[in-house]
Amino acid sequence: MNTQTVTRADLAEAVYREIGLSRSESSELVESVVHHISDALISGEQVKLAGFGTFSLRDKKERIGRNPKTGVEVPITSRRVLVFKASQILKERVDSSLSPN
Repeated sequence: MNTQTVTRADLAEAVYREIGLSRSESSELVESVVHHISDALISGEQVKLAGFGTFSLRDKKERIGRNPKTGVEVPITSRRVLVFKASQILKERVDSSLSPN
C-alpha cells in the first residue's frame, strides 16, 4: 500500500494539469477552498462535499480516562472535535480500488 501524502501543492498541480489555470491561480484556488471549508467549520457549519463526504464538529463530554502506563484515572475535559464521514460513493470507490481483480 502506498503511504505518500497528498499535499496542497499536489492538489494545485492537479488543478493546473486538469483545468489549465496557471500554477499561481491553481494554488490560489486550492487555498481558497481550504480557507472556505475552515471558515465554515469555525462558524459551526457542516461542510458537505457531494460524492466525497461531510466535515462536522462534534462536542464531546467530560469523562474519566485512564493512563495506560500507570493505570491512574485521569479526567478528560470536554472538547470539540472535527469529524469526517466519507460518502458511500467514496467508500465504494476506495473499496473497489483495493480489492484484487
